[in-house]
Amino acid sequence: MMKFPQLEVPVPTDAAISSFYGGADFHDSYSIAIGADDDRSALALYLDVVAQTPKWIEAMMATRNRVVSMFGLKNLGALSSIERGKSVDEYTVGDRIGIFGLHHNSFDEAILGDSDRHLDAKVSVRRAAVDGILSLQVTTVVHIHNLLGRTYMAVVVPAHRRIVPAILARYRTRL
Repeated sequence: MMKFPQLEVPVPTDAAISSFYGGADFHDSYSIAIGADDDRSALALYLDVVAQTPKWIEAMMATRNRVVSMFGLKNLGALSSIERGKSVDEYTVGDRIGIFGLHHNSFDEAILGDSDRHLDAKVSVRRAAVDGILSLQVTTVVHIHNLLGRTYMAVVVPAHRRIVPAILARYRTRL
């Protein structure tokens, strides 16, 4: 089993997700090395990563869905609830993949996201050279629309800062 460092990195300025940075209320980016011989697209990597979401994260999502429904927000379902057996090539912009809709899809970057009356969140999954090493980089950008969004993010950000690294760490152990 290969071990690669997992690190928080600056949000990329040369990625498609960068067009969403303007006025963002929150953004972060994490990266793990995936090895130069990995020739899968960004979307294929995303599908593989979320299929291995740790159970404790799925339990947190289920709790989130129950709590936010009391405030009229959407039940997003489970992060790993992707359509099994569907080829990565069958997904097109506009399709729902687990909790997110697909907004952009190129070989090197997939942007997924969800919008509601309280916020607009986008997640980029990108194949990128980080310090000269082929890496999987996950960048999140959020625009908050109102007080409900600010309150929601006050709770979500500490969890998010644990969830994304945990998902990447779990994925890294399977490389």
